[in-house]
Amino acid sequence: MMIETKNNRLPIYAVICTVVFKLLFLLTHYIQEDAFITWRVAQNLLDYGVIGFNGETKISASTTHLYVFVSYFFNLIFGKEYFIEPLLIFNSVLFTIGTLFLSHLILKNPWHKAIFIFLIGILPPAVKISILGMEYGILFFLEMALLYYGFSKNKKWALILLPVLIMFTRIDTIIFLGIVFLVDIFWNRKIRWNYIFGGMLGIISVLSFNWLYFGELVNNTIVAKKLLYEHDFTFAQNLNYFLVSLGNFWGMLKLPGNFNPVTIIVLIFELLCFIYLVRQREKRNYFLWMIFLFGWIKQIIFLSQKSLFDWYYWVPQILLFVPVLIFILEQKERRNLWLSLLVVFYIVPMLAFQTIHAIATGNGEWNYRRGIGLFLDTFEKDKSQWILLEPAGYIPYFSGLKTIDEVGLVDKQIQTEVKKDKAHYWINTVKNRKPKYLLSYKNLFEDSDAAYYQAHYKLMKEFRIKDNLKSDNRILEKIYHLKPSGTDYNLYIRVN
Repeated sequence: MMIETKNNRLPIYAVICTVVFKLLFLLTHYIQEDAFITWRVAQNLLDYGVIGFNGETKISASTTHLYVFVSYFFNLIFGKEYFIEPLLIFNSVLFTIGTLFLSHLILKNPWHKAIFIFLIGILPPAVKISILGMEYGILFFLEMALLYYGFSKNKKWALILLPVLIMFTRIDTIIFLGIVFLVDIFWNRKIRWNYIFGGMLGIISVLSFNWLYFGELVNNTIVAKKLLYEHDFTFAQNLNYFLVSLGNFWGMLKLPGNFNPVTIIVLIFELLCFIYLVRQREKRNYFLWMIFLFGWIKQIIFLSQKSLFDWYYWVPQILLFVPVLIFILEQKERRNLWLSLLVVFYIVPMLAFQTIHAIATGNGEWNYRRGIGLFLDTFEKDKSQWILLEPAGYIPYFSGLKTIDEVGLVDKQIQTEVKKDKAHYWINTVKNRKPKYLLSYKNLFEDSDAAYYQAHYKLMKEFRIKDNLKSDNRILEKIYHLKPSGTDYNLYIRVN
């Protein structure tokens, strides 16, 4: 009895070990740019009582409402200087508890659950969800809690409350909620009215909140990206774009070029493992169909819409890999051999890749881009001054300056310029808004509007990636040179 009790605790121990192991990645300072947009919105709410980015102007600059409020409370409790690490650990804990819920849905053996929790937790997308500061740790926790408590334990509160919280985390989660609904109806041949009520309540709540607070139904971030990035392509161009994106975003490993054989191999293996498992007619097939269909459908939708941001694909990448782990863990013959091959030829190389990627990108973001923000913070004491740049994360956060971003995520006025004249919206914004600072990827004095820039701005400082690849540690310096991360910038200041 005691041995059985101890074995039942193994998944809990695995959660603790996985969280502790991933704490090491905090040393890389690899935090996603968009996290700082959300955190500035949270601090704007703290300072001005307004959900916005630039003082008292309301704007849904962050795609996630729930994570803004969570970040607000962490700022309130720990202070602006010390909230980041506790929040990242909180995200990691929630994500890993989400993998615990998932293990309960698909596995019976406590040892299998423990191994599953650790191995799924150290895959690249799992590491990113845990440490990059985005809302996906909370989201994964809520989605798996819905499946576990709502659809496995039949808790009415979960069917009503969790869809609301999921929708408030990201509005595009309607894809997940919809697929779960359809699979449930097909499987059980009946309608869960509590879930219908919860889903409707979630949709009505988030749309009502957007409309009553911001005067818009859909988050500004979605509208801004669609406005700027939308292009008219032929069918052939769309297909080519999809295939190129498939190699880069479907799988966990990006490779240079238009074709990624690793993605294709893993995709096929995932599909074969899924087919093998669902042919066994186990009770868990109900949940396997939910997560596998969601993984495929969400990725196809976002790839077809040319959504070229990594984080959209993290959760699907993890869920699509679940059948592979189940298949290997439940092998009755040579299981240890299968598991060893998986660890040696996939898990460890992917973990090594993610470690190098995190170190290099952490240097490019935390040391380089944050350094630009700190430079501006020291130089410009008047925080009412404006800067036009892209992206709107690190540099606005650490400089404290009011911000116009090229996409229009944090400032709606630039969207007006995009609508009027998309080809010249940047220079028109400069002429109309006259920001004190311009931060550009290119040399504006060689631009087609060089005469205007030369007349009204001067080059203040050049920021170059090559100057940020040095380290006293030879290994770190080699990693920085192996994968340079960041963008060269030119900083201009207005002179008249």
